[in-house]
Amino acid sequence: MSSPRRTRTTTKVTISDDRGVFMISVAAELADMHPQTLRMYEQRGLIEPQRSPKGTRLYSQADVEKLRKIQEMTSDLGLNLAGVEKVLEMEQQLDRAQRRVEQLERRALQLQDEIAALEQRRDEVRQDIVRYEAQPGQDIVRAADVRRPPARRSIRIDRD
Repeated sequence: MSSPRRTRTTTKVTISDDRGVFMISVAAELADMHPQTLRMYEQRGLIEPQRSPKGTRLYSQADVEKLRKIQEMTSDLGLNLAGVEKVLEMEQQLDRAQRRVEQLERRALQLQDEIAALEQRRDEVRQDIVRYEAQPGQDIVRAADVRRPPARRSIRIDRD
């Protein structure tokens, strides 16, 4: 008699980088720092964790990456927290400027397409235009506005 065959199933869960899932102790361990350091960074406004309905701090993967970056700037580069704040602020400004440039580049492409369409239309209209040299005292009139004179009939009158 053989034993029942077991099958394993694996479920993959994908969580967005900005969703708070780590409690402060886990986030601190992932960022290689003390939880009290995390609280200090929060007080300084360097990091803003999400809160659970009961008020527990929840850190996202993006928060952990930011904490690692702060740790690198303070440990490896020797920046103080004021310097870190300035660097993060400048990075935000740079991100906003890059998004604005991308937006303007998309708009420029749209305008180039519109200009190309207008130039094509202009060329089509130019083909319909016929140059007319007016004589002094004559007005230039569109052909569509000219009425044709009635056809002349020759009437023959016999005189006796």
